[in-house]
Amino acid sequence: MASQHDSVREREIRGEQEHLDGVYRRLEEKIHEAEFLVDDASKRAQVGTPGALAERDAQVFRAGVHLNRLNSEFEDFLFGRIDLLPGEDGVRGPDGAYTSVEPAEGAVHGDGTADIAETLHIGRIGVLDADYTPLVIDWRAPAAAPFYRATPVAPGRVVRRRVIRSKGRQVLGVEDDLLRPQITARIDGGELPVIGDGALMAALGQARGHAMRDIVSSIQAEQDLVIRAPAASVTEVEGGPGTGKTAVALHRAAYLLYQDRRRYAGGILVVSPTPLLVSYTEGVLPSLGEEGQVAVRALGSLVDGAEATTYDEQPVARIKGSARMVKVLHRAARGALDTDQAPRTLRVVAFRQRVELDEDELRRIRQQVLSGTAPVNLMRPRARKFVLDALWEKSGAQRHYTDPELAAEAREGFDEDIATEDDFIAFLDAWWPELTPRRVLAWLADEDRLVRFGGGTGRSGRSGRSGRSGRGRLLRPAEAREVARSLRRLDADGQGPLSVHDVALLDELRVLLGTPAKPRKRELDPLEQLTGLEELTTAADRDSARRDRAERLAEERTDYAHVIVDEAQDLTPMQWRMVGRRGRHATWTVVGDPAQSSWPDTQEAAEARTEALGTRPRRRFELTVNYRNPAEIAELADRVLALAMPGVVPPKAVRSTGLRPRYAVAHGEMGAAVREEANRALDQVEGTVGVVVPMRWREEARGWLAGLGDRVVPLGSLEAKGLEYDATVVVSPGEIAGETGFAGRPSTRDEVWGGGTARDETWGGGTARDEARGGGTARDEARGGGTARDEVHGGGSPAGLRVLYVALTRATQLLTVLSGERDRPDAGGVPELLRD
Repeated sequence: MASQHDSVREREIRGEQEHLDGVYRRLEEKIHEAEFLVDDASKRAQVGTPGALAERDAQVFRAGVHLNRLNSEFEDFLFGRIDLLPGEDGVRGPDGAYTSVEPAEGAVHGDGTADIAETLHIGRIGVLDADYTPLVIDWRAPAAAPFYRATPVAPGRVVRRRVIRSKGRQVLGVEDDLLRPQITARIDGGELPVIGDGALMAALGQARGHAMRDIVSSIQAEQDLVIRAPAASVTEVEGGPGTGKTAVALHRAAYLLYQDRRRYAGGILVVSPTPLLVSYTEGVLPSLGEEGQVAVRALGSLVDGAEATTYDEQPVARIKGSARMVKVLHRAARGALDTDQAPRTLRVVAFRQRVELDEDELRRIRQQVLSGTAPVNLMRPRARKFVLDALWEKSGAQRHYTDPELAAEAREGFDEDIATEDDFIAFLDAWWPELTPRRVLAWLADEDRLVRFGGGTGRSGRSGRSGRSGRGRLLRPAEAREVARSLRRLDADGQGPLSVHDVALLDELRVLLGTPAKPRKRELDPLEQLTGLEELTTAADRDSARRDRAERLAEERTDYAHVIVDEAQDLTPMQWRMVGRRGRHATWTVVGDPAQSSWPDTQEAAEARTEALGTRPRRRFELTVNYRNPAEIAELADRVLALAMPGVVPPKAVRSTGLRPRYAVAHGEMGAAVREEANRALDQVEGTVGVVVPMRWREEARGWLAGLGDRVVPLGSLEAKGLEYDATVVVSPGEIAGETGFAGRPSTRDEVWGGGTARDETWGGGTARDEARGGGTARDEARGGGTARDEVHGGGSPAGLRVLYVALTRATQLLTVLSGERDRPDAGGVPELLRD
C-alpha cells in the first residue's frame, strides 16, 4: 500500500514538474520578446526627432519593467492548483479562466460522480501560452480567489485544492485538500488522486530566517477577504499576534496594484513602526512581483532628510507624542523669530530724512503679521510689506500728495528705493530669517523657552490642582526640562541623533514654517522653444536628467493614493498627524491590535486617528486565528493579556507542539545568563532566536550575545513588534512591563512622569482624576474595567503589560522566560507576573 501511495505521489509530482517546465519555456519566449523590444527601441534614437525620443523612452521603460519581472527568480513561482467542476456559464475572463463561481446544475451526476472541467495553476504572475490559454493565473486575479476562499462548507466549484512546493525550477512536493469528499471526481479518464494533508501546518512549521516570507501560497479565507476588499474609503483590520496582519497588509498593496495599476502605481505608502520591521518585510513585495511600486517606510523615515537613530526614554516619548505639542510647536515656530541676533531698530533715509522704527513698533508689526494663518516662512513678503507701510506712514510723505495717482507713483518709488537697499535687505534677513524645522527644534533645547511656549491654556482648558503645575499649562516645568534635555543632543543647526518622536515634531514644524518659494528656473532660449530639441544631447545626459527628476519627485512626495498603516495601535497623536498629511486624498488600510499598544493614552491616540482618517466610511475586518504561536505559548501570553485588557478575546492558536515555555532564573550576572539561554535555544531550533530585553538593556545585550552568529537577534522590547523567530528568550518580564509605564516602580499614588505625581498628572491642564478623555476618570482609564488602583500589576502598567504581551508572542516554536531579581520568581522560576 505504501509503495502504491508513493508511486501516486511521484506521478503527481512528475506531472506538476512537466507543467512547470512548460511555464518556464513560455517565460523564456517572453523574455526574448522583451529583449527584442528593448533592442528595437534603442534604434529609434537614430531618427532624432522629439517624438521618436519620447516613444523610445516609453518603450524602453515598459519593456525594462516587464523584463525585470520575467527575470526575477522566485523560490516558488508556481505554488497552487485548483480542480473545478463545470460552471453555471461559459464566460471567460481576461485571464482566460471561466468566471463562474458556482457549479452548473447537474455538474455532479446522480451516482455521485463528476468530471473535472477546468484546472487552474496559481502563481506569482500570470502566464498565457501562444494561444492565450492560461498556464498560470496571477494569485491576485479573480479566478484565483477560490484557491484561498473555498472551504469544505462552501467549496463552490472547487473539488481539490493543491499546494505545490518548489524551489527554483524543481517541484519538491504536493499537498492536497479535498473540498468535496462526498463525490468521486474524474480527470483525464481516471479518478482524481489526493496526496498528503496539512499543507498549512507544514508551512507554519518551517524555520524562520531574517526576512519575512510572503504567505501567498497559504493565505487563509479570512485573510483573503481583507486582501481583496474594495479599496474605497478606509479598511480597518484588527487581529492579535500571529494572525498575519503585516503579511496581509503587504499582500493587499500588491493586490491593489494588480487591480488598478494606473491609479496606484508609485502611489502606495506602507508605514511600519520600526526600521527592523521594514528590513524584515522589504523582500515580500518583490517576491510578489511588485518591486519599486510601493514605498515601505518606517515612522522615523517619513520626513525626507531625517532618520531616527535613537530612542527617547518613555516619559519623554509620552510628552513628545502628545497632541499638546501641536500648540507648543505653533508658539515656538513664531517665537523663534525673536532671537538675540534679531535687530531691535530699523533706520532708513527717505525723502532726505532719517526714518526710524523702534523696538516696540517692530514688535507690533511682527504681531500683526503673525495674526495671519500662513506658515511663518511664507509670511516674509507680508512682513516686508508691513514694514514698508510703517516706514511710509512715519515718513509723512503721503501728506504731500493730494492726487491719488501721484501718491501711488510716489509710494511705488519709495518701496523700490528702500527695499533694494543692502541695509534693508540685511535687516529683513536678520529680523525675519528663513527658519528650518531642525533649527527650531534645536532652539527648544533651552528649557526656559520651552517652559514659556508650554505655558497658557492647554487643549482641555482645565486647570491643574498642583501649585507646581500652574494654571492650564501645556507642559509642566519638569516636563519641559526633560524634553529640553533630550534635545541637547542636537547642535545649533539641528544636526544630530533624532528619535522617532523628534521626526514627527520636525514634520509638524515643516508645516508650520513652510518652504520658501524656490528661485524660478531659467527660461528656454528662443531656439530651444522653437525646436523643442533640448533633449538632443547624449544618452547619459538624458538618463541623468530622468534620474534627477525621479529622485526629486520621490523627495517631494508627501501625498499618496493609498496609505497602509501597520501596527497602527502604536502611533502617537503627533505621528498620526504626520501620517495623515501623506494621505489627505488617499484611500486607507489600517492594521493593528489594541491589545499590543505601547502608547499609554489610547483615547488621545484614537482622537488623532479619527482626525487623520477624516469622515471617510469605514469597513472593518477581524482576524481571529493565531498561525504563529503554538497553543502552549499562546496560553501563557493570554494570561498577560487578561491583566492588560480584561475581557478581550485572544486569537485562537491552530496548532500544538507539546513544548511548554521554559522558565529560568539569572542567579548571577544577567549577561552570562542571557548568553547561556540563547545558546540553549540555538541548539534546539534550526532558524532564528530573538532575545527580547528591556529597552534600557538593548545596547548591553549586543555585547552579551556577541560572537553567537547572525541567527541570534538582540532587540529591545519596543522593537519586537511585528517580528517572529523560531525561538524567543524574553528577559525580565517584570522590567519590560514596568519600563513602558511609570519609572522606578512607584506606587499608584506617586507615579512619576517627569517629576509630577499621579495627583497632578496633567494632559493639557487636567488632573489624574480627569485624565481620561471624554469625561472618563483615572478610575476607568485602564481599558476593560481596570482602575487607577490596579493600574500597576506586579510592577507593570497597562501599556507595559501590552508590551510584554508582544514580547511573549514572537516565537513559532520555543519560548524561554529568563527572570531577574525584580521578577520575584518562585521555586520553579516562574515570575510573579506570569503565575496562574
